[in-house]
Amino acid sequence: MNPTLHFDGSALPPATFQARCVASAAALVELGLLPGDAVALMCRNEPLLLELMLAARSIGVDYCMINWHFKGAEVHHILADSGSAVLVVQADLLSQMRDGIPAGVRTFVAQPLPATRRAFAIDGGLLADAPYATWEAFRDARQRAVPPEQRPGSMRAYTSGTTGLPKGVRRQPPTAAQVALANEMYITALGMENGMCAPMYHSAPSGYVVQAAMRDADLWIEPRFEAEEVLRVIAAERISHLYIVPTMMRRLLQLAPAVRAQYDVRSLRFAASTGAPCDAQTKRSMIEWWGPVLHEAYAASELGYITHIDSHEALRKPGAAGRPLPGATVKVLSEEGIELARGQVGLVYARHAAVTDFTYTHNDAARRRLERDGLWTLGDMGYLDEDGYLFLVDRNSDMVISGGVNIYPAEIEAALHGMPGVADCAVFGIPDDDYGEALLAAVQLVAGASVSAEVMQCWLRERLANYKVPHKFVFHTELPREDTGKIFKRKLREPYWIGRERRI
Repeated sequence: MNPTLHFDGSALPPATFQARCVASAAALVELGLLPGDAVALMCRNEPLLLELMLAARSIGVDYCMINWHFKGAEVHHILADSGSAVLVVQADLLSQMRDGIPAGVRTFVAQPLPATRRAFAIDGGLLADAPYATWEAFRDARQRAVPPEQRPGSMRAYTSGTTGLPKGVRRQPPTAAQVALANEMYITALGMENGMCAPMYHSAPSGYVVQAAMRDADLWIEPRFEAEEVLRVIAAERISHLYIVPTMMRRLLQLAPAVRAQYDVRSLRFAASTGAPCDAQTKRSMIEWWGPVLHEAYAASELGYITHIDSHEALRKPGAAGRPLPGATVKVLSEEGIELARGQVGLVYARHAAVTDFTYTHNDAARRRLERDGLWTLGDMGYLDEDGYLFLVDRNSDMVISGGVNIYPAEIEAALHGMPGVADCAVFGIPDDDYGEALLAAVQLVAGASVSAEVMQCWLRERLANYKVPHKFVFHTELPREDTGKIFKRKLREPYWIGRERRI
């Protein structure tokens, strides 16, 4: 495991990075972390984040990634639910979530990043005032040897929750046969060679970069996605592989043709996309520009990688999510559990043989509700065509995927229900040409109350990550309801999706 990391215009040699990984592993051991325990990481895209993931993995400790957009209550839930005893957080993020650290969690701050190409404001006095040591100083003082691993640690992913609280995915250890099959799965779906990674706090990019690092890849870690800068790096460094989501593709396509023409991207051989469904036109435009290098997979933290489709297939089967990968099973079932004929829309159930069984931390009942006859569903609606290609057309659950990020409206609705003047509300996804889906809040106010959309946005930003705050609010005298009294969310959502080939 000797990757070369490229970050912020400089390269971190394999020997230096490896020494830091070993020192971080020793530091985690000295803090008392044992195999099966968890360390929480809340950092932006930088080498330290990969270092800590690999260090934890090497000693059998799970790493729990916390989205760096999160605020206090969001962070508190994940730290408490995961039982993480140690937290490493970027210095400039501490102020937004400091109140969310449970008592007893040993907290370290990561030193402020270099200012090069940053738009992040860093509080220069934060470290001096905070009662926290820096991780780098603690790590560099470690001299103890690291014990051999009992089993590799893994990422403990947190998915957005239907009840408003994220659920932690905890897996059983894989067998040797499953590890070998998983390696084949990663290579087919992600490429896993020298390349550029997306934000690592997401589960798919973090899996990509860990697997690539274990293969001694050259990795380019960008602090943030900037469309022209990505093209510059691809051209200058002759990048062959990268991870990309549809929103990034659309940002690249929005660049002026003259700007795009300045950069030679012919070195690209494999661009992996798994974060969100990619519409057929965006995919076609990218293939026309970059050539047949685009690969898409249907995947989820619970399911693993299920289907795969390359560029040639995508042009032949516009809108398809691909055929099942080797080892994957995909069925389309009715609500009664009956397998449907080809072309009929139903709930997509799937499982990959390389992916071990799992539970949700402290919520095994929610995990059991996903299963039918040994397969799992996340509420996606779709069909299999006559050639076995999966097409996703709608979502039976309320989940919204915006810019590749999974958002469950229940969390936003819960926050709005706590706001004075709000009688009831429904949050759902509507089409967005850039992000795929955007959030809309339909709100019913208390009689006589007057609350503006701007005030509601401020209320939410104090409590939730900014990307969870709807950009659009529509006010109703009375929200439509089913006979049971439940808000008829599908009736509210339907008009925005008229004329679309699919509803996600």
